[in-house]
Amino acid sequence: MDNHDSFIRAYREFRETIDFESPGALPDLNNLVWSLIMGVPSVPADDDETPEGPVIAIDQRVAILKAVFVEVNREKDDSFLDQALALYDEAGKIAKMLLKEGGTVPEDL
Repeated sequence: MDNHDSFIRAYREFRETIDFESPGALPDLNNLVWSLIMGVPSVPADDDETPEGPVIAIDQRVAILKAVFVEVNREKDDSFLDQALALYDEAGKIAKMLLKEGGTVPEDL
C-alpha cells in the first residue's frame, strides 16, 4: 500500500469517529496544538522514522482535520470556514515550533 492509500485510509478512519449531526464550532487553538503533538488523528507519517517524520505527520493531521471540519460544517458560510481553517494552519505552525524547541525535529525543518 502506498502513502496515498494509507493517508486516505487514515482520513476515513478518523472521519468515522466524528458525529456529523452535532453543530460545528470553531476549534480551540490550544486543544488543536496538543492534539497534533499527541498524535490525533493517527496518520501514515507516524511510522516515518526519519527526522522529517514528525513534521510530515503534523501536516497530514492538519489536512485530515481541515477536511473533516469542512465536511461537518459544509452548511456554514465561507467566512466561518476560512476562520477555522486559519486556526488549523496556526495550530500546525505552533506544533512544529514546539517539536523543534523540544529537540524532536531538527531546527532546519
